[in-house]
Amino acid sequence: MTDAASRSYADSSPAVPDATGVGERLDATAFSRAHLRVLTGSGLGWALDAMDVGLVSFVLTALIAQWSLTGEQASWIASAGFVGMAIGASLGGLLADRFGRRSVFALTLLVYGIATGASALAGGLAVLIALRVVVGLGLGAELPVASTYVSEIAPARMRGRLIVILEAFWAVGWTAAALIGFFVIPASADGWRWAFALGAVPAAYALLVRWGLPESPRWLLRRGRATEADAVTATFESSQAIGGSSLRHAPTRTAAGVTLVSGGVRALWSPEFRLRTGALWIVWFCVNFAYYGAFIWMPTILFSQGYDLVKSFRFTLIITLAQLPGYAVAAWLIEVWGRRLTLSIFLAGSAAAAIAFGTASGEGMIIGAGMALSFFNLGAWGALYAVTPESYPTSLRATGAGWAAGIGRIASIVAPLSVPPLLHSGGAPLLFVVFAAFFVIAAAGAWGLADHRGTALDDR
Repeated sequence: MTDAASRSYADSSPAVPDATGVGERLDATAFSRAHLRVLTGSGLGWALDAMDVGLVSFVLTALIAQWSLTGEQASWIASAGFVGMAIGASLGGLLADRFGRRSVFALTLLVYGIATGASALAGGLAVLIALRVVVGLGLGAELPVASTYVSEIAPARMRGRLIVILEAFWAVGWTAAALIGFFVIPASADGWRWAFALGAVPAAYALLVRWGLPESPRWLLRRGRATEADAVTATFESSQAIGGSSLRHAPTRTAAGVTLVSGGVRALWSPEFRLRTGALWIVWFCVNFAYYGAFIWMPTILFSQGYDLVKSFRFTLIITLAQLPGYAVAAWLIEVWGRRLTLSIFLAGSAAAAIAFGTASGEGMIIGAGMALSFFNLGAWGALYAVTPESYPTSLRATGAGWAAGIGRIASIVAPLSVPPLLHSGGAPLLFVVFAAFFVIAAAGAWGLADHRGTALDDR
């Protein structure tokens, strides 16, 4: 897009000043029970998403044995969900910018919850693959919408930390998947069906989300619904502060500009945003490739190395537990070091851990290297989800986050399909060297991102 075209997008929309001061008021609030309700409500949806994705890694191992699947067939089950996620992430962001964060969040939970429950009834490979695509549509749209939603409500001084805490619910869901994989799937021939049946829980939770959480005041104001935006903001101001403090804090810096930005996907590549968009897409692609290539196949890789089903699942459960400390450290560092430095260091640590895991021998080394990979990789995910919605103004925020996630899901499709040939060519050492290379590229790409630590969101 040319400079003139870019200016036309900004100039085509009237300047809309924030007459009610919604952005400034949200940034000045103390962390309260209302914030906690939004964080936990969104986080539970996030955890249920992670549980669904995590279950696939355990179900694959069981179906390879029960349905006599080839590695290629199993990889298509994993990739099918990511095909839907790529589409869902791109469309979900656009819909959330048009129809609201809360409504789209609830719809995505409903779609993937019902489809996951239906997967329990699948009688063959083709039906299961089709249902996994539908599951992915809901799952792919939910994650960028939820991070945008929480980011717009969180006070500026702790926004990054709260997004990392939101992302930490992923570890809760993945741990739940590991527990289900360990206790439920091996228990009977239909254990994998019961595992999918538990994934129908989000369908009921969607109703609570739709009616129990407020809409984003920033989005309401952007849509001209100033009275509603003011009322929702007032609920955060009047809510009881956590710890009893009623102090209010202003952000250390403010974002300038009140002219609206429009243009949808095209505007992401305008001169103002093209560098951060390119950097985000590179980081999202590389992190998705390495993460899903490694963790979706981890139980199967361990199983192929001679460990039985129960032991493979137990190793994966232990490795998964290291995700929570990774999130905790990232949540602290992201408001101390900033977004870019935290993200790049955790990605570099992921690269080193990937090489260690690929060359590990013996149970202790496998578990230790796997835990390091979980620690650094999931800490990097927390930082990435924090920086992404901050990169765009309110009018483009969900669209930008959704398309970055959508590009990442392309890598999620390719990665599970790449694992069998890479294992055949060079075994686990080659596979994890490839993953390490993707982490290194992502770490370099992180330096093209803007760091908005302590800055008020751009409400254009």
